[in-house]
Amino acid sequence: MKTSTDFIVCRCEEVTYQNIVETAKKYKCSSRELKLRTRAGMGFCGGRTCRYLIDMIAADYGQNTMTHNIPLKYQAPVRPVTFGLLGDLK
Repeated sequence: MKTSTDFIVCRCEEVTYQNIVETAKKYKCSSRELKLRTRAGMGFCGGRTCRYLIDMIAADYGQNTMTHNIPLKYQAPVRPVTFGLLGDLK
């Protein structure tokens, strides 16, 4: 049976709320550190779905100094495009 802390925050990397909270408490992490330590927000969507939750968890359990409260930015998914393909655009 799942508890209320077993829900998935980052669907792309399958990172649970409990995992993020435990990491934030143990290391007193900022949002960026949580992202690097748990891989939450590093999946296919680039953090577009989970970024806000990670920021909120970091604010509640992590380090609360102004120097560490930099919100995460998301990276839009990109794919390489060749110059040949760009040259054919009209």
